Amino acid sequence: MTPPRAGAQPAESFETKENFADLLDESFGSAGGLEGSVIKGRIIAIENDAAIIDVGLKSEGRVPLKEFALPGQTHELKVGDTIEVYLERMENKNGEAVLSREKARREEAWEKLEKAFEKQERVQGHIFGRVKGGFTVDLQGAVAFLPGSQVDIRPVRDINPLMGIPQPFQILKMDRRRGNIVVSRRAVLEETRAEARSELLSNLQEGQILDGVVKNITDYGAFVDLGGIDGLLHVTDMAWRRVGHPAEILAIGQSVRVQVIKVNPDTQRISLGMKQLEADPWEGVEAKYPVSAKFSGRVTNITDYGAFVELEPGVEGLVHVSEMSWTKKNVHPGKIVSTSQEVEVMILDVDPVKRRISLGLKQTMENPWEAFTGKFPAGTQIEGEIKSITEFGLFVGLDGGVDGLVHLSDLDWSEPGEQAVTKYKKGDVVKAVVLDVNVEKERISLGIKQLSNDPFEAASSDLKKGQTVTCTVSGVKENGIEVSLPNGWQGFIRRSDLSRDRADQRPDRFATGDKVDARITNIDRDTRKITVSIKALEVAEEKEAMQQYGSSDSGASLGDILGAAIRNRNASAQKDDDKDEDKDDE
Repeated sequence: MTPPRAGAQPAESFETKENFADLLDESFGSAGGLEGSVIKGRIIAIENDAAIIDVGLKSEGRVPLKEFALPGQTHELKVGDTIEVYLERMENKNGEAVLSREKARREEAWEKLEKAFEKQERVQGHIFGRVKGGFTVDLQGAVAFLPGSQVDIRPVRDINPLMGIPQPFQILKMDRRRGNIVVSRRAVLEETRAEARSELLSNLQEGQILDGVVKNITDYGAFVDLGGIDGLLHVTDMAWRRVGHPAEILAIGQSVRVQVIKVNPDTQRISLGMKQLEADPWEGVEAKYPVSAKFSGRVTNITDYGAFVELEPGVEGLVHVSEMSWTKKNVHPGKIVSTSQEVEVMILDVDPVKRRISLGLKQTMENPWEAFTGKFPAGTQIEGEIKSITEFGLFVGLDGGVDGLVHLSDLDWSEPGEQAVTKYKKGDVVKAVVLDVNVEKERISLGIKQLSNDPFEAASSDLKKGQTVTCTVSGVKENGIEVSLPNGWQGFIRRSDLSRDRADQRPDRFATGDKVDARITNIDRDTRKITVSIKALEVAEEKEAMQQYGSSDSGASLGDILGAAIRNRNASAQKDDDKDEDKDDE
């Protein structure tokens, strides 16, 4: 038998060591198998701020009591309780097991969260802190990040009411290796809101009355939360009266009662109204506001075409720019009235179907045209300043703020209007005679030449149609001759009226200064013209001669008859001349 080598150990010794290691592993487990895992332990003592826990190792572990309660709460531990802890190391420098309740909860939470993330299920948690860009959320031990944009559907000004309150979250992203979890509260609200919206929308009916809260205000209306679904309350449906901006009667957060006007299931749009819950002020409006009656109102809006006047809340009428003033024409309404001004108006027309009332402002004031005609009837002399000069006459400012027109034809008796108007300029004070006042057309006709007598009337007073006159040729024209009548008025003999004989109808037979006898054929006072004719005189004389001599001397020729008539006329004229000479000798 070979003796054992020096220093060699017996086989029994190796077997004993292997058995001891197995027993140690069986009793305490290997460090690699237990460290970093969650194990169960029993609380054997509570000392100061820590719990002493026996996890079956050769030494106990110590865990701070704060790890057993949520922030701001107290623990409910007692000796003998069995709990799960996380084994970080078998022992520290003091020979104690290093345990963590917080990490145990975190490991447990991660397993549950991963399952919820896979199934897209909501998880419970509470917001407990603020970090850059968002907030921290405790998901039953695991800490998650809640971005600021994922807190609510709309921006939240104050997060404090949401802090520390258990509420559901949706996991958006998980990375266990890095320990990152991103959650969203907004996704939960949107999903819940969508469900509530669909349910509420299916139950909504037109005419239904609901209570809501104003969530947002725009220039055209307000959005009202009806409990999971928003409806639009348009500015025109807020009140029967004119509303300039929704903020005038509503505020964000205000509770309102509204009526459903229209529901569109396809677009999920809901139209709401507030004024529909009040009595319509337009009912019986014709009886309340009869035509020609006067009422007081407040100017609510001014436009280029007129001003709106509120007669009562919800009932407005329009004063058109043409009905604002008797005398101020082409003036912006804002220069006549101002917003919020109290005015008196007259009802001109009422249309209840179109909800329109036409009002008049000037009708409540004295008509200056009627006042003028009562004070200055036709024929009255007035005085005024020339306001403007136009191509058809002078506009003269008169009493009461009205203007009168002196037409070109009424400037001068003898001078053409185009020439007479050059004697006047703007600002001149002139006298005139009132010729006519048309109240309906708001026109006053004036005349300056009427201040003096018409020289034509004086000149033509001694003349009459058919009278024979001796004229003096004052001008020879191609189409006739101009003549001066005995009264000094100018006449004209047309070429065709110069003689019965066509051969003698030549103006060049006459010279300026020649005396000619002619017959007055027309006196036109409108055109102020006297027409004379030599031909007419010759025809009249021939007719007279035929009547005088034709019957007693039937054998005489026409020449004899005319000769006798001419001799008689000349003899009569000679006698008249002799008489005039005798008078001159006396």
